[in-house]
Amino acid sequence: MLTCFDIGGSTIKSARARSAGEIEIIDRVKTPLDDFAAFAAVIAERVALDRGTTRGVAISIAGVVDPASGSLKCANIPCVDGRIIAADLEAEIGLPVWIANDADCFAMAEATEGAGRGHRNVFGIILGTGVGGGLVIDGRLVTGAGGYAGEWGHGQALATRVGTPPVDIPHFTCGCGQVGCVDTIGGARGVEKLHHFLCGDALSSTEVIDRWREGEPKARRTMGIYLELVGVPLALTMNIIGSSIVPVGGGLSNVPELIEALDNQVRSRTLRRAQGPLVVKAALTTEPGLIGAAAVGFQELANV
Repeated sequence: MLTCFDIGGSTIKSARARSAGEIEIIDRVKTPLDDFAAFAAVIAERVALDRGTTRGVAISIAGVVDPASGSLKCANIPCVDGRIIAADLEAEIGLPVWIANDADCFAMAEATEGAGRGHRNVFGIILGTGVGGGLVIDGRLVTGAGGYAGEWGHGQALATRVGTPPVDIPHFTCGCGQVGCVDTIGGARGVEKLHHFLCGDALSSTEVIDRWREGEPKARRTMGIYLELVGVPLALTMNIIGSSIVPVGGGLSNVPELIEALDNQVRSRTLRRAQGPLVVKAALTTEPGLIGAAAVGFQELANV
C-alpha cells in the first residue's frame, strides 16, 4: 500500500492506494503555504495512520522537480519552493517519497486507468485556467531536462493572423516570461482575453462558450479563432510525439462541443489521419491526481 497526496495551492487531498485503480480517500485539508513544518506535519500525520502498512508516499503537486538536483519549483506554495522536497519529507517520515507534476499525474492516470488504456503513447492535456500537458510512453512518464516534458502551452507558438476573414492577433505576454504562448489563449482566461480583444465584450469563458453553442455571431467568431490558434500547435505537437490519444482535463474539457471541434481541427492538420477521435474528454472525473500519483508511486516502488 502507498499513501498518496494531491497537493495544490488551496487543498491537500490524501488517500490510501492499494493499486493505481484502488484508492480510499483519507481527507482533504487546507494547504499550509508559508510554514514548511506545518506542511510536513500534514503529510506525516496521514502517513502515521497506516504506519507499518504503507510502503511509501507518492505526491502529485502543482510544481516541477528538477531530476538532476531534486529541487522543486512551485510558485503557489512558497514554503516548498526551492526545496529538495523528496529528501526533506523522507527525513520527516522515514519512508521513500516520490513526487510528480500534477499535469504529469493526470496524464499517467489517463494512460493507466482512463481514456488512454491500451494506447502505447498518451499525451494528456489540461485546458483549465491555463494550459498544461504530460506525456506517457510505454506506461512511463517522460521527464526531460529540468523536469519539463509535454509542456506544449509554453513557447512562442501562436499564429498572429488567423480566421476567415483573417484578423491580426497580438502575441500576449505569458506568465512564463515569453510571448505568444498557447497558455495565453488556450485556457479559460485566454478565451475571455481573446473575446475581449476581438469584440470588446468583458464576458466570462462560460458566457462566451454558451453564446457560441447558441450560434451567437461574436462568440462564433471568437471560438473559431480560438480553435485555429490552439489546434495548430497541438497538431504540430502530435506530429512530433506521435501520440494516438489525447485525453483532455480541466474545466474546458466539460464542453463536449469544444472537445469535438478541437479534435476536428487537430485531425485535419496532423500527418497521421486518425480514423477515430484523437482528442477526447478525460475518462477519470474523480481524483485523477491521486490515481496518477499512485501509478507513479507503484512503478517507482517496483524499482526499489
